[in-house]
Amino acid sequence: MAGWALKNHRSHNGLEETMKKLASAIAMAGLIVLSGGGVAQAQEKTFGRIVRGQPAPLQKSMTQAQARRICSQQMRGARESRSAIRQKMAICMRRQTEGI
Repeated sequence: MAGWALKNHRSHNGLEETMKKLASAIAMAGLIVLSGGGVAQAQEKTFGRIVRGQPAPLQKSMTQAQARRICSQQMRGARESRSAIRQKMAICMRRQTEGI
């Protein structure tokens, strides 16, 4: 009698394992479907940004390191608050990297 109970208990664990695997597979399939939609939306937004607006003039653009060096040279010796200098640095770097 005890052997039957042990055998029945084992088959019940096998059913639980199967159910866990099935639930995991369904969850993974759902995540894959949702992530695929997110990628498509991100690509669509990026394409919209590229197509819309004026193209950036690339002839005068520079890397962030080059822009940071030039802008920090321009800001050297400025008698303003740190936050004002930080804002002006951000504006200067954006203009330099975009080639404006």
